[in-house]
Amino acid sequence: MRSKSVVTLAGVSALALYSSMAVGKYNFPEPQSIIAKDIYDQHLMLLWVCLAIFVGVFGVMFYSVLKHRKSLGYKAANFHHSTTVEIIWTVIPCLILIFMAYPATKTVIAMKDTSSPDMTIKATGYQWMWGYDYLQGEGEGISFFSKLSTPRAQVENKETKGENYLLEVDNRVVVPVGKKVRVILTANDVLHAWWVPALGIKQDAIPGFIRDTWFTADRPGIYRGQCAELCGKDHGFMPIVVEVMEADEYSKWAAAQLSTSTVKTSMHIENK
Repeated sequence: MRSKSVVTLAGVSALALYSSMAVGKYNFPEPQSIIAKDIYDQHLMLLWVCLAIFVGVFGVMFYSVLKHRKSLGYKAANFHHSTTVEIIWTVIPCLILIFMAYPATKTVIAMKDTSSPDMTIKATGYQWMWGYDYLQGEGEGISFFSKLSTPRAQVENKETKGENYLLEVDNRVVVPVGKKVRVILTANDVLHAWWVPALGIKQDAIPGFIRDTWFTADRPGIYRGQCAELCGKDHGFMPIVVEVMEADEYSKWAAAQLSTSTVKTSMHIENK
């Protein structure tokens, strides 16, 4: 009974550990797009493959060490070249790699398919903030900068750090749920990278070049990321925040932004 209780306790503990990892504490964030889900599923699958290889290789090794040690009277065997063994331990790893590469290649190809977007946003990396221009779709003409909004006092450890320390901005990228959003990326000065893991996006922003990526958010929410390319002393201070809204809420937001932009333009012309 005691051994069964120990086994049961171990099983419950393992399940609890797996559950905690599944919610993102030690794992990827919960995927919120089809590409992110593919990445997440393949990540877990490959971990199981690696675990199986680890158990197989070290299991055989430890079994051989323990059961064929000198203290039990075993003598070292003399091995000679075997073409069959050479073929087996070459072919099996190749088959494993093909098994791993096929779904990964399909996902990479899907990640590059930016055709027929519902809307297009240009993201420009600066030292150290992001600039956004809505180029196509509902909200076309919206333009703003997005900078870190974490109070300086928190950065200098003069105040208690907030829940989204170094991951909040003054202006969020707002998009509608269920729409294919193409993101065009470039940089004004040095290399940057636009990375939002929950949406399955990570793409470099390179000065003088245009690169693109896309996402379709599955549900409304706020999804956070950061610049993932070492871009200078404030590299860790240029977060990315994408807010996904229902279609009607997004329409209201876009109308308000365009209205504000029109007012600012009119005032600028009058001042001139």
